[in-house]
Amino acid sequence: MRYIFSSLSLCVVSAASALAGQFDRPIPQAQSATAEFWYALACLSLIAAMVAVQWLVSRR
Repeated sequence: MRYIFSSLSLCVVSAASALAGQFDRPIPQAQSATAEFWYALACLSLIAAMVAVQWLVSRR
């Protein structure tokens, strides 16, 4: 019985030190001009790929 209480107190002490801190919500950053350029390029590439697929499928 004595060992149960000592192990229980050890668990309580170790759990108290493992408590998590408060969550800080991340602040979104502004989008840079470089990111906007690559996003525009990706959008145009996607549209070009969709047009190419439509062209290939319609030829059959």
